[in-house]
Amino acid sequence: MRDVVGRACMAGLVVGVLMTGLGACTGGGESESKPDQGRKTGEPVATACADGTFTWSHLTERDRLTGVSDSERLGRGGGPLRNPMTRVYTPRPSVRADGPAPSPAEVLFSLGKKAGAIDSAARTLAEGGETWPFTDVRQPAPGLDDDRVKPRTAGEYVQYAGVKEVAADFRYSCPGGRTVSGHARNWTVDFTGLTDCAERPDSPLARDVARRSCERAAASSPSGA
Repeated sequence: MRDVVGRACMAGLVVGVLMTGLGACTGGGESESKPDQGRKTGEPVATACADGTFTWSHLTERDRLTGVSDSERLGRGGGPLRNPMTRVYTPRPSVRADGPAPSPAEVLFSLGKKAGAIDSAARTLAEGGETWPFTDVRQPAPGLDDDRVKPRTAGEYVQYAGVKEVAADFRYSCPGGRTVSGHARNWTVDFTGLTDCAERPDSPLARDVARRSCERAAASSPSGA
């Protein structure tokens, strides 16, 4: 598959040509942590200790397809693609815990440091005194790029968009021995790309693009019936 990355956004870093920092982009969504609405008035509320330690495990990083267009055949010399992209996945920051844990922003700060999305020597987000887009649990998902790319050669093309998503399990241990377990997820980079249906998919994301657009178009054509 021939991928032409058009743009990407990454937390606090310049990734390369045609890539910009996530601070100028959009990301995430709302945390899944919710207040205890079933608690009776006057009951003591358990809170997370302030001097606990995070331990992370099962860290994964993968490309997730967020939008894809229908395939479009171009003749000699290529030309602009006109089919819009349709959203297939909405990335959102997510923090879940089985007990009193630090704020979702603090959990994501620790995950960001573990995943390399945040470069900070601070032990906690509050201690660092800085703001990081990766820790903003209310950021909207990155939009699908409306710019139409222009392949220069004949072929059957699909335009797509995606994000690089990181996720991991955590344990938050307090000095007194209490521990809380949970899971956190967020995205670090958003990107756009172009593929030619005539080329063999060479990655999970490429196979997802081919399945959703190239294979569907082939199945619906008279020759593919």
